[in-house]
Amino acid sequence: MGMPARKLEPVPAAKAVGAAVVELKRAQPSLAAKMKPVLTALWTNLLPPAVTIAILLGIWQIAFDRPGATLPAPTVVWAQAFDLIAEPFYVAGSQDMGLGWRVLTSLQRVAIGFGFAAIFGVLVGAIVGQSIWAMRGLDPVFQILRTVPPLAWLPISLAAFRDANPSAIFVIFITAIWPILINTAVGIRNIPQDYRNVAQVLRLNPLEFFVKIMLPAAAPYIFTGLRIGIGLAWLAIVAAEMLTGGVGIGFFIWDAWNSSRIPDIVVALVYIGLVGFALDRIVAFVATRVTRGTAAN
Repeated sequence: MGMPARKLEPVPAAKAVGAAVVELKRAQPSLAAKMKPVLTALWTNLLPPAVTIAILLGIWQIAFDRPGATLPAPTVVWAQAFDLIAEPFYVAGSQDMGLGWRVLTSLQRVAIGFGFAAIFGVLVGAIVGQSIWAMRGLDPVFQILRTVPPLAWLPISLAAFRDANPSAIFVIFITAIWPILINTAVGIRNIPQDYRNVAQVLRLNPLEFFVKIMLPAAAPYIFTGLRIGIGLAWLAIVAAEMLTGGVGIGFFIWDAWNSSRIPDIVVALVYIGLVGFALDRIVAFVATRVTRGTAAN
């Protein structure tokens, strides 16, 4: 008579592997758990402005949805200016094009003018912040010039450049440079003395001191000035284009006003606001990365 078959017991190693697999499956978060932070962020960041915009649109609709209203209601804007909303990049002629192309033209001018303002503002601000004599001599001049309205510079720039495009760029430059310059100078003056002592111990030359000590230490102040400057630059180009003409968003608003196309103006204002908000967010994002979160958002 044969021996009874022995029941094979799992070896301890197999038991351990099986338990580890089960534990690993339990440790992996479910899809709902993964999506919860995303949904929470959307709920927190998007819902309040969406509700606010809906309320404002409702008030606007109620206030102007009547015969003889001085301004068009949102439904009228949607009906009469739908092509500007749906097709921002159409081209039907030299002056008949979508608002997307006009915004890009204005942004090109802003990029040039603001770029020059950022470079010169940081460099001159560093000099003013380093030298007490430069600060005493130049600060009163800067304080006077920065109070001149942007459009007041336009006749001077037109007389100097004899062309609308460089004149508009100059207006952007002269408008955006002051907050950059002043904030940079304040940041340089507030560099701790210990940093300067370290630079002396390491025997850094002026260029090395500027790149390795001054710029990183003053970066939060510099980016604050850049954020203010980019907002002023966007405001200045819209105002300047109303007077200089061309293809930009500012001239489009002025042309729409002369043609009594109020819904088109409303859509253009929405474009301007969204682009200005995006420019501010871009500079704030760069500031957060460069300063590692020390610059205010």
